[in-house]
Amino acid sequence: MHSALTGLGLTLPVLAAPMSGGPSTPELVVAAARAGSLGFLGGGYKEPDVLADQIAQVRAAGVPFGVNLFAPNPVPVDPGAYEQYRRQVQQEADLYEVDLSRVPVTENDDYWQEKIDLLLADPVPVVTFTFGIPEPRVITALKNAGSLVGQTITSADEAQLAAETDVDVLLVQAAAAGGHSGILTPERLPPEIPLPQLLKEVGAVTSLPLIGAGGLGTPDDVAAALGAGAIATAVGTVLLRSEESGTSAPYRAALADPARRGTVLTRAFTGRPARGLANVFTDRYSDVAPTGYPALHHLTSPIRKAATAAGDPERINLWAGTGYRNAREEPAGSILKALASKG
Repeated sequence: MHSALTGLGLTLPVLAAPMSGGPSTPELVVAAARAGSLGFLGGGYKEPDVLADQIAQVRAAGVPFGVNLFAPNPVPVDPGAYEQYRRQVQQEADLYEVDLSRVPVTENDDYWQEKIDLLLADPVPVVTFTFGIPEPRVITALKNAGSLVGQTITSADEAQLAAETDVDVLLVQAAAAGGHSGILTPERLPPEIPLPQLLKEVGAVTSLPLIGAGGLGTPDDVAAALGAGAIATAVGTVLLRSEESGTSAPYRAALADPARRGTVLTRAFTGRPARGLANVFTDRYSDVAPTGYPALHHLTSPIRKAATAAGDPERINLWAGTGYRNAREEPAGSILKALASKG
């Protein structure tokens, strides 16, 4: 394995990818590390004090770990399009007596500077970014603080941009990945390029070490990514039903439901491209949702929270990659070791 990872004491070439919004618990991160892998806390959507508390929990276990942040790359929403979409999705909110007119248009940066300040004051072994590429001074400061720094990219062009900032490693995310795409141009959906092909395209333009992610559900998938030039892989969806994951009950049930129709790339929930299980919400709104992140995320959040509380999977963002049928109710460490069996 590449020295960038062996220096952290890793023995498995399959990492536990960050999953913001609840699934990536401190328990999951610790379990991954104890299996010889590396887990990431998803810093997105968390207030700085909550992230600080989770970092402290993992640090107390004495294991290597990482933190992933949403780097600013705002996608302002058109006010008229926002209002039209609010009226369209109000019918879903009405099921739970939620009034979306009370939700203000929210354009924020997810506590960006506060979280950077936290990671500089209390450095962690690895910091990765998605959605945008931070200013070079931020990356330099984190590296000077002792952190390995990685950037999520979705194309060879993005890889070249990231390499100019002196990051240590690139996380190459194929469109098959579950959850939000890290694409730097979110007004476009990411192209459906298989991960091995994408790794070869990125490897042709940079010598930086690559970690492959997106649609990995079997040992053969992992082996193919490693054979295409990745020093390691990162998986998220296959861990969603693990014992240590914070995935909600209706979300877990949907992942296990054999009647599910597969995954779709959609902006319907957040105004930014993301892959999840098809459901009533994606069917009704994928074709009409405007771009606009984080405004649409905040708009639909009350619907999703109410649906989760009611056990209704049809109005929840069921983020999942194309390998979701391989998700199992097992300890995270067992899942990661099994995926690495051919690596």
